[in-house]
Amino acid sequence: MELNLTGKVAVVTGASKGIGLAVTNALAAEGVLVVAGARTTNALDGLGDHVHPVAVDLTSPNGPAQLIEQAVATFGGLDILVNNVGGLKPHLGGFVSITDDDWLRALTINLLAPVRTTRAAVPHLVRRGSGTIVTISSVNAFLPDPPIIDYSAAKAALTNFSKALSKELGPQGIRVNTISPGPVSTPLWLGAGGVAETFAAGSGADPAAVADGAVAGSATKRFTTPEEVADLVLLLASSRAGNITGADHVIDGGLIQTL
Repeated sequence: MELNLTGKVAVVTGASKGIGLAVTNALAAEGVLVVAGARTTNALDGLGDHVHPVAVDLTSPNGPAQLIEQAVATFGGLDILVNNVGGLKPHLGGFVSITDDDWLRALTINLLAPVRTTRAAVPHLVRRGSGTIVTISSVNAFLPDPPIIDYSAAKAALTNFSKALSKELGPQGIRVNTISPGPVSTPLWLGAGGVAETFAAGSGADPAAVADGAVAGSATKRFTTPEEVADLVLLLASSRAGNITGADHVIDGGLIQTL
């Protein structure tokens, strides 16, 4: 399927690992010029001429705008924004153990960083007269989980923000969509200090058993791969999805069983 993405300019946040790295690779393979923003960019070195790594702290107030400015300065404009940056820290001590700093950290990386990046990007997309914004949310936006209550709340706000923005930007030729993955086989879930290991340490279970339990209720009984999420990003960023906006796309192997 021809996606008509060759020569487009994209910004990907949180691009150095997991979903972000898969998206960066997938876009570059389609001929997109990718500005890949992350706190550290070692994993992005050597990905080819189509990938321009930018070391940036996206949790800082000015970091997102600096990333967008570098993208426009490097490639002369912007067509695609992929808001992927995010993170979570399970709280095994319950709600009262979650401090203001925990809440601010969760809201900053999962909500404010995408909001700030989008705010900096929109004028450039408007200048093009078209464009797409694809934001990685989570099934936890509508499947709240007590140990990650701050993350769930932030993702719910992110999905709501994206829906509202789609209504404003649609008449200007800019499409805004979200993707809500379930568990994905990334370091966030399966790496050292990740979700599976953290829950295992708190319960005395084996991390592999925790991971298996996370997808036991799904239809496919497996984790989604980062590459599968990246393929969905490609479709939504392309002209093949030219009339899809304001929509949330769940990719969770059938974990969510309600309509």
